[in-house]
Amino acid sequence: MKSLFGGVIAESLVFPYPEQSRFETDQVHAVLDALRKFSAKGVDSARIDKEEAIGPETMSALKELGAFGWLVPKEHGGGGLGPSPYARVMQELTAIDGSLALTIAAHESLAVTAILQFASDELKAHWLPRLATGESVAAFALAEVGAGSDAGAIQTRADLEGDDYVITGEKAWVTNGAFADVFVVFARTSPKDEGAKPRLTAFVVPRGQGFSTGPNESTMGVRGTNTTSVTFDRVKVPRSHVLGEVGRGFKVAMEVLTQARLSLASGCVGSSKRLLKMCIDRVGERKAFGRCIAEFGLVRDKIARMTASVFALESMTYLTTGLATAGQSDFTIESAICKVFGSETLWKVANEAAQIAGSLGYTRSYPYERLLRDARVPMVFEGTNEILRCFIALSGMQSPGRELEEVSRAMREPIKGFGLLSDFAIRKARSALGRERMSKAHQVLSRETVIFEEYTSHLAKSVDKVLRRHGKNIAEMQYTQKRVANVAIDLYAIASVIARTTRAIERRGEEGARREIDLTSVFVAAAKKRLAEEIAAFDENDDELRKAIAQKTCADGGYPLDVL
Repeated sequence: MKSLFGGVIAESLVFPYPEQSRFETDQVHAVLDALRKFSAKGVDSARIDKEEAIGPETMSALKELGAFGWLVPKEHGGGGLGPSPYARVMQELTAIDGSLALTIAAHESLAVTAILQFASDELKAHWLPRLATGESVAAFALAEVGAGSDAGAIQTRADLEGDDYVITGEKAWVTNGAFADVFVVFARTSPKDEGAKPRLTAFVVPRGQGFSTGPNESTMGVRGTNTTSVTFDRVKVPRSHVLGEVGRGFKVAMEVLTQARLSLASGCVGSSKRLLKMCIDRVGERKAFGRCIAEFGLVRDKIARMTASVFALESMTYLTTGLATAGQSDFTIESAICKVFGSETLWKVANEAAQIAGSLGYTRSYPYERLLRDARVPMVFEGTNEILRCFIALSGMQSPGRELEEVSRAMREPIKGFGLLSDFAIRKARSALGRERMSKAHQVLSRETVIFEEYTSHLAKSVDKVLRRHGKNIAEMQYTQKRVANVAIDLYAIASVIARTTRAIERRGEEGARREIDLTSVFVAAAKKRLAEEIAAFDENDDELRKAIAQKTCADGGYPLDVL
């Protein structure tokens, strides 16, 4: 995606669409079989939701399944799953129950991942075997009441006193907070007077003296998870418990969240597939005007749109886990895109499922209502979708922005910058003469490929335009950032479905891949309409009017008008 912002299609990262090895496939099937047997024995999600807790017998069963150690390497007693297999089993677990999945994700996707990637060998040897079996449970303590998406506002401090760090502060919304045995904690290790941007450090902190937790938060959805505040009152932690480097905790958090967003996206795939299956069952049994509602066009339209969106979500999620499996060092934008697209797809599917269910969708006797509530949280977890859209846009625009700065400097010193100016001129000439091509897509998908190529060119030109127009002020232009991000999200989705469907055609032929071809066609046609609207809005919009309306409404303290 960073290449795409500059108008370059790095299709070697997309083609061939990644496939799991035979070993990974067998590994995943074994875990899926165990999960399905676990589910068949009876996971009472309604009871979990009502009691706002996961029963001890269910937690024990998850531990026996090895769920707490899926990501832990085998040498430390875990399952040793790679990124794609782990995403697939989290997809299955989320389809069974969102609270179970979130409990495991907080433990593995966040805390265990941080220890795996950044802890010393000694810390790994001590904690990973216990975490793999569930003997010890982990939690991730990053957010605070005044520091959600803004990690720079963290107030929890870690002061070095002798050979120990002393942590003081309070963390909010810590999943597994009340019963976790070990926490990954982020705290300031720079002086308060150093400036607005503190240096953060990540620590492995065992529960002990100085710990206290608040009551379990009563939440809208995924009510079985345990979510509490955690207070640290001069908690001592040895220097050896630092994760990564002192003062580089922000890097730790971002790398962990990049990977965790993929398991969240795969969970959205699982929940969406479950809801779509419920829709199909419902439209076959619900009758109106003497016919099953499955025969009505508006219902079929809902099902077609949901199916195409889930196909796109699944395609982009496993394309990205494939990048991670292949050892790509940077998939931050792709991961953020999956999280945004996944959470918003799930919300739409849950809403449509409740609509298709009719009155049943509004009663607690059926799962639609609970699943709709559960679907709300992914849009807030692991970075709100608003902050992630800003992240997608600004991260993607860094390279084109840097290039413009370098070109500007080179123009002031033309002899020193001759090579840079030549490269820049060649790229500009190439973009003027014709667009970048996607050469590896199957010819059956030529229409979709042309759309992707055209809007890749539009993205690069729009980015160039807004960077020239706003310069460094682009950091404050959130309406523009949203448009850039939305274009990037749809382009990544299109690239993903083209790559996946190309593989399907090559494996099974055109007729054998008819389902993939049709879903790609429907999704790309809808995406094209969105892309055209976003590109046009770079030049023609009512951004300033909207800002003025919002400012006046805030000044009024609410809606200012009345018909009386």
